[in-house]
Amino acid sequence: MAPIDLSDSFEKIPVKIFPDLKQGSLFAAKQVANLIREKQKRKEKCVLGLATGSTPKTLYAELVRMHREEKLSFKNVIAFNLDEYYPIANTALQSYNRFMRTQLFDHVDINPKNIHIPNGETSKEDIKEYCRQYEKMIEDAGGIDLQILGIGNNGHIGFNEPGSGIYSRTRLITLDNSTRIANSYEFPNISEVPRLALTMGISTIMKSKRILLMAWGPGKAAVIKKAVEDDDTEQVPASLLQNHDDVSFIIDESAASELTRFKSPWLTGDCVWTPAIVRKAVVNMALKLKKPVLSLTNSDYNEYGLSDLLVEKGDAYEINLQVYYMLRDTITGWPAGKPGAVIPGHPERSDPYPKKVLIFSPHPDDDIISMGGTFQRLQDQGHDVHVGYQTSGNIAVTDEFVTRFLDFAVGFEEIAGIDTKKSGKIFQDARKFISRKRSSQVDTPAIRAIKGLIRRCEARATCRYVGIKEKNIHFLNLPFYETGTIEKKPMSEKDVKITMELLREIKPQQVYCAGDFADPHGTHIICFRVVLEALKRLKAAAEPWIADCWLWLYKGAWQEWNIEEIEMAIPMSPDQVLKKRYGIFIHQSQKDMVPFQGNDSREFWQRAEERNAATAVLYADLGLTHYAAMEAFVRWHY
Repeated sequence: MAPIDLSDSFEKIPVKIFPDLKQGSLFAAKQVANLIREKQKRKEKCVLGLATGSTPKTLYAELVRMHREEKLSFKNVIAFNLDEYYPIANTALQSYNRFMRTQLFDHVDINPKNIHIPNGETSKEDIKEYCRQYEKMIEDAGGIDLQILGIGNNGHIGFNEPGSGIYSRTRLITLDNSTRIANSYEFPNISEVPRLALTMGISTIMKSKRILLMAWGPGKAAVIKKAVEDDDTEQVPASLLQNHDDVSFIIDESAASELTRFKSPWLTGDCVWTPAIVRKAVVNMALKLKKPVLSLTNSDYNEYGLSDLLVEKGDAYEINLQVYYMLRDTITGWPAGKPGAVIPGHPERSDPYPKKVLIFSPHPDDDIISMGGTFQRLQDQGHDVHVGYQTSGNIAVTDEFVTRFLDFAVGFEEIAGIDTKKSGKIFQDARKFISRKRSSQVDTPAIRAIKGLIRRCEARATCRYVGIKEKNIHFLNLPFYETGTIEKKPMSEKDVKITMELLREIKPQQVYCAGDFADPHGTHIICFRVVLEALKRLKAAAEPWIADCWLWLYKGAWQEWNIEEIEMAIPMSPDQVLKKRYGIFIHQSQKDMVPFQGNDSREFWQRAEERNAATAVLYADLGLTHYAAMEAFVRWHY
């Protein structure tokens, strides 16, 4: 008799876990397509409830592909959208009306009369009747056959914020500040995020015949755990889905990381005690009990549910030493290896020295924000350090900053006596555009070029501050980024080829790349995929140097590694922390008020310092030396 799989025994909602959002989205798209086709065979209408935001984008892209290449027809589909900001123009860049048309409806053969999206232009006095009619339209259509959902960091589904009752219906709701902050990446600043929204109610959603909730990335891991494993509560609206008869959560491995089967697999049945699992179990136990690793006892192991580990590995003392040495060996002041030294547990190789090092920076400041101390250390220790700035970062420069630089440029030309016939027109056109620019308007190519130049100058200044040679600064300007809006294009062949050319030119022994995929704009994950695809192709081509090229991932701008994941930790002194701060300050266009900064209101230098200091504290709490700060890295095997 085969052993029973109890790994999901803590989960109250069926969960399907995929390696990444693409594979999860493809699965969801097949569910939608299968339902549409089944209904077509029976000559029935297919009523879909649809969500917006970044989560379903890949799902919609796949449905569009199916329509184009596999003749999937939407003529029998009636669509009802979950929600919309209020008030907002239907044509605004951030409106969900516009989102649905650009992502799906404009590319398929759905009857426009069958598209129903809450109208953010409805007058306030007509709202209640409008919401009543929206409910009636759903009922008249026969109810929703399949509802697609995302989930907010606070557990909201649709815009049903914490506290929304299980009997709530379509209505106007006040958005939580946490939701406004989380969605602020779509707007120039938090003050422009609407405070109200129209949304289907929990009751409306629960009446759907089938529900698929999708979630991607580590930022959703904590709320997925609450919704799936904890008791149902109106304070986590998604947890109310535990009461639905046909609901599934479709998530990627990152979003599943807090589920008990991954976080504490030893609690769900038999566990294979690999060194990584042992380290995770012991580190988490030590932090929970607020004890250094070497102070843990047999009783601690038994009370924490780790008696099986004692049975397999022996006394707590031996296990404690094993984990302590693992942690100790991650700490090094030599990020590219210590030349002439043989250190068996060191995370990096001593040879060759000096190494060719390539730091990929998604935006023109991620290098100094996320690994500024290591950046400086690599340069000071004599390595040949290159920086590849992957995108222009132009969208994150305010119009006010552009005006400031235009004033400088005009003044400089006057002082220098330069003929301003050509440049003068550029300046005039730029000023005129900015003075008349609407909040929903995309920058012109000239404005984007000016904003990109501002960020390029700041990046060069940072490299000079660190000591990087001019010829070692590379601006890739990857095409996927250049849309003028937050929404980026998918990774393209051109992006990969540009990256491969730089790698071939440098032939590095070390590559650093951003691994913090919680970046709400999606730039970091695309930049990572571009680098990974480039390295894989070069490896497949068997280029001689690629076998000695190690890939290290950093975080810091948007999140930090869990301590049990860290494979290399670079300690920093108080002076080095200050030096890193001053390097970040060079990026003046990103200081004080950053456009589209996501759900973290702190400036980037504050985020970096607090995360680096917190990592150092965790090491100290576990019984290691207490440094002022530490930058952390994980090696990626491609």
